[in-house]
Amino acid sequence: MSEEKGPDHSRRKERSRQAILTAARDLVVEGAYEKITVEAIAARAGVGKQTIYRRWPSKSAVVFAALLALSEDPEGQSVTLPDTGDLATDLKFVLRATAQEFSDPSFDKLIRALNTEIANDAALAAEYRERLAQPLDEAKKERLRSAQRAGQLDPRADLDLVLALLYAPLFQRWLHRSGPLTPAYADSLVDAALRAFRP
Repeated sequence: MSEEKGPDHSRRKERSRQAILTAARDLVVEGAYEKITVEAIAARAGVGKQTIYRRWPSKSAVVFAALLALSEDPEGQSVTLPDTGDLATDLKFVLRATAQEFSDPSFDKLIRALNTEIANDAALAAEYRERLAQPLDEAKKERLRSAQRAGQLDPRADLDLVLALLYAPLFQRWLHRSGPLTPAYADSLVDAALRAFRP
């Protein structure tokens, strides 16, 4: 006698999660972040408000989860940077991609909304560092360590400082809308950083 299987709750939960994260991203892109509510996200996703609150404590937590979901790897692979053996080429590829991402209007609105919340929410800032910023920084540092081993970067270089010289000017230009994030600008940051930390 065969048993009837009940509904696949995990699949339904995953569909709800994806609907909520998509709704949050869409609402941020479409309108003013400060006017978005958990109720609006729930209505757009077709779920009850409590479904959201069971998983996330606030609107900002949902938006952060929506941002994280953009970089989820279904294979569960960790983040790695390209390593062709040519540090300048690899860094230019990555920094150009970063500039292009930050220039995308949809991503721009999402990350600006999140930065607004991080500035005022210490717990969210800590979660952002732990779940997104630190893993990305570690992947970048691993590429820089490879360059140090290959003699392409000063072996005594402070890798946090190298990353700051590469990324902080780009982030500040984006944050203050003080200039375009062009491939040429990304390349110039790589050239300047590598001049400062050549072996």
